[in-house]
Formats: sequence, structure tokens, C-alpha cells
Amino acid sequence: MTTNSFVPDWARGIVWYQIFPERFRNGDPTNDPTLASLEGAYPRDHTPPWQVHPWTADWYQLQPYEQHNGRDFWFNAQRRRYGGDVQGILDSLDYLTDLGIEAIYLNPVFPSPSAHKYDGMLYHHIDPHFGPDPDGDWRLMASETPEQPETWLWTAADRLMLRLIDEAHRRGLRLIFDGVWNHIGVNCWAFRDVVARQRQSPYAGWFKIPSWDDPEAGTTFDYVGWFGARELPEWFQDETGVAGGPRDYIFAAARRWMDPDGDGDPRDGIDGWRLDVAFCVRHPFWKAWRQHVRAINPEAYLVAEVVLPPEEEQPYLRGDEFDATMNYNFAFAAMEFLVGGAGATTATEFDARLRELRRAYPAEVAHVMQNLMDSHDSSRLASAIVNRDRHPMRDWPDYHRLSRVEVTPDYATRQPAAAERRRQMLVALFQFTYIGAPMLYYGDEAGMWGANDPCCRKPMVWPEMQYEPESVLPDGQPRPHADAVAFDHDLFAHYQRLITLRKTSPALRRGEFRTLLADDDRRLFAFARETDDDTAIVVLNADDLMQIADLEAPDGMWTDALSGESYRAEAGRLSLTVPPVWGAVLRPASP
Repeated sequence: MTTNSFVPDWARGIVWYQIFPERFRNGDPTNDPTLASLEGAYPRDHTPPWQVHPWTADWYQLQPYEQHNGRDFWFNAQRRRYGGDVQGILDSLDYLTDLGIEAIYLNPVFPSPSAHKYDGMLYHHIDPHFGPDPDGDWRLMASETPEQPETWLWTAADRLMLRLIDEAHRRGLRLIFDGVWNHIGVNCWAFRDVVARQRQSPYAGWFKIPSWDDPEAGTTFDYVGWFGARELPEWFQDETGVAGGPRDYIFAAARRWMDPDGDGDPRDGIDGWRLDVAFCVRHPFWKAWRQHVRAINPEAYLVAEVVLPPEEEQPYLRGDEFDATMNYNFAFAAMEFLVGGAGATTATEFDARLRELRRAYPAEVAHVMQNLMDSHDSSRLASAIVNRDRHPMRDWPDYHRLSRVEVTPDYATRQPAAAERRRQMLVALFQFTYIGAPMLYYGDEAGMWGANDPCCRKPMVWPEMQYEPESVLPDGQPRPHADAVAFDHDLFAHYQRLITLRKTSPALRRGEFRTLLADDDRRLFAFARETDDDTAIVVLNADDLMQIADLEAPDGMWTDALSGESYRAEAGRLSLTVPPVWGAVLRPASP
């Protein structure tokens, strides 16, 4: 780690890629989920016909097995499983390295009946249906005493995950897991025992249980589910956060994945954790958690899911809990200026909001923040642009709800038009040149679009696959025009080029930030990224008209890395013409 810095040096300016495993790639059809494996998952109706869903099918079109039950798309979407697995991720590592990715964040991979797997049944195994021998894995797991680490075995899925970690590291990629420590699933061994044995269960103190089955008192068993979700019983917390048995179990599971062979060398383990709903767990737990994790691996990266104003995120980022957050505040600022629509801001306001974010935390934090534009919990960037006039993204609770088509039936689910794709490319230009660690959500580089959950979780669009066009609306009616679904090679090349540019420029990767221009009338914004030995000047034109930017720049020749055009700076000034909804990345010309 850098001297006097609490963030891992490897995480500074790194390029992240988020993978939702069930929807990324089906590398091994022999391990696909079964109807029985859905038991306990919402919507908890497993009697209608079911099958693994065709990967390339029209997203809103109900398949024959779904039509049989007479329910709508929203019911059926929750029952769908596509068979994505660990082998699929392994098979895609070359794709990721070709794109230029340097670190992978995996949504939950532990055993769970749902597609999203935030309702895990335990934390010390990989979901058997992500590995090569589900039946064998379930048998091995049944022989353990889950809260006793000395009884834990390595399943086939576990070993395949260890191979993925090894193969990723061999390619120079980092990999982190999603830790869901606020709640568990109803299939958890401890919760099932509590349901069966009530107060007599040794795990009775592990959960938030306001009432028990008691005929004399006239009460029935009840428990607290996360935000009312019955599939997600919450762990009990005292003043220290998650406590007692659940805490010991969480800490033991973390050690298992961070140092799998237990030899004190963490290089064969994962490189850190993304912590789900971190705002729901009390701060003392996170302080103890950091100490535990850093004792195993002093270079481990810890990123919190916290979507709060900067001043409310500060307690998480003082060096004793997390290194970074999933930087939704970055996405809000970028959407407001570069995309516009509801909540649109000026260049000056954009500059002020970015400055607020950089100054809100210790200086090193800005370099490792996960600068995302979308995720499994939001509309995809492309669809957010299509629907930009609807609701400000910064108003996160309402935006999150209203960007679901189930809530807002007229939310546009169409393919983005060319002008909207150009906005996406402009946003990407900023995302990959700004200070921090940019993160791509799987498939954005391939051209995927979709509203919020579940539509942001479509199966990955791969170049070698032939997909049905999207010809049906969410309500089952035909679209006015069918939308072709195919891998977008031009968009991929754009992201690939930006990532390469970032990785080959020390200034873009790790340099400091300095504003050069904020022109409200012409919607121009320019900034410099600088190290002692390197400089990059980035110009963004968010306007629909071509604009001329006049900038401060050291004298000499400069080349736009995007267009190849050369410019001369004289007397400390440089002038260039920037096309509509586009930008430039100026680099000193080679002598």
C-alpha cells in the first residue's frame, strides 16, 4: 500500500466489470437449475410448468411453459433461470481481458434459490448449480455442521471457483465477492431450525423475531425481513452490529474465501468484498470487519453499497471501515450534465458537484471509488438516456421505483436510437477519463438496454449468438417496430479504446484533477489529469451543436487520441472544434 494511505494501491484507477453470474454465460448446461432448486425463492409458486429459459429468446415474450400458467410477465420473470455459471465466467476471461478489464465484481455466488442470490442459505460454499456436480455438492454440504468451520468440505463448485480466482490472477485480474451480511435466506439452516423449534432452537438469538408461536399468549411466529421481504430474514444486531453466532460465522466464511488453503498467504483467495446494504449494518461491525479482513490480506479492497448524500457517506470512508463506495453520486452528476433531461445541470453546477465529491472524503478515496453509471439495481445506462426526461436519478428512492416498468407501464423499453447511443459514448468518455475506478455493468459495452429490475438483468448478448428481436411490449402487446438484439461491435470498440487509453496514460489512470473550462452557454466542460510526468486534457461537449473550446494548455503540439487530429498550443492557449455530443482527449504529441 502507498505510504500513509489506507486504500490498496492496486485499486487506484483500476477498471472494474460487474457480473451478474446467472445471466452472464451458461458454460455448462449439465449443471442448470432445476425446479426443486427454486424452492424458497419469490414468488414461491413452483407448481406451474417450468424449464430453463432460452438464452436468446425475446425478453418480454412469454414462452409456452410460461403461457400455460396464465400469469403476466412480472410473475414469470422472477421464475426464470438461464443457467449462467462459474464455467461461463471462466470461458469469458479472454473476452474481458480483450476489452481491457482489470478487476471483476461478482454479484452473490453462494447457494440460493433465487436468480439474484441475495437470499443465500450459507456463505461458505458456491451455489452447486454454478459448478459441475450439483447433486454431489448438496450431499457433501449435508454432511457438515455449518457453524463449525472444522467440518467444512470443498465442493466441486467451490473448487471451480478457486480455479476461476487462479485463472483471473494469472491474467492480472482482481476479483471480489458480494458479501450480504445484513440478512440471509429462508433456506438458511439456522433459520429453518428456528422455524421448526422456535425458542428451543440454539439459533433463536440469531434473528430479529418479534413474536413466537405461543397458543397461551395468542401469538404466532413472526420475523423481520429486509424492508419487509419475507425471503430475507435479517440477522439480529446489538449495539455492535451483527453479533454472536452470525458474526462468528460471517468472519469464518470470509477467511475461507480470502485464504483458501489457510497457509497465511492470501494470494490464492479473493481480493476483497463488495458489502451489500452496508447502511443497514451498524458501524462498529464494519470497523471490526475491516480489522478482520485486513489481518488476512492487508491489500484487500472493501467497497460499500451506500446510496446517500456525500456528507452521509463520510462515516464509512474515514479509513476504519471501507475504501470506497459504489459511487452512485458520480452517476447522478454525470447524468445531470452529460445526458440532461429531468434534473439537468449546467457545466458550472457539474463542476461544483464533482468538486464536492472529491472533497468529501480523504484524498486517496477519490482514486478508488467505483465510478459506475448503472448496475443490477438500476436502469441500464442506455435506457436511462432514452427515459431521461422522466425523473431525476439523484432522487434515488423514487427514481429506483419509477424506473421499473411494473410501476411505470409507459417507461420506454425500446432500443436506443443513434443519438442516444452517442450520449452513452459521451458518458463513457467521461467515465473512463475522470479520477477514480470506472466500473462497467456487464453488457453495457455490448449494447444492452433495459429498465430497472428485472429488465436490467437480461442474459448477456454475445457476438456469436443469434437473438430473437424484441417484438413484444411488457404487457404482451406487439411493438410498433421490432428491435433487433445483437452485439454492438462499434460500441464495444469505443469502450475498448477508452480503456486502452486509460491504461496507457499514467495521468488518466492515477493523475490529479484540475478544471480548465466550465461553459454553461455552450455546455462545454474541460479538465486536465496530471502526474509529474504525464498530462491529459479532456474536453466534453454536451450540446447538440458543434462548439469551439478555447483552453489553457502548455505550449506545443497536442494530439486528440480519439480523432487523431493535431493542435498547437501557443502563449498558453489551445483552441479546438468539438463535434456535437462528443469530446476530445488531448495528449502531448510525441517529439
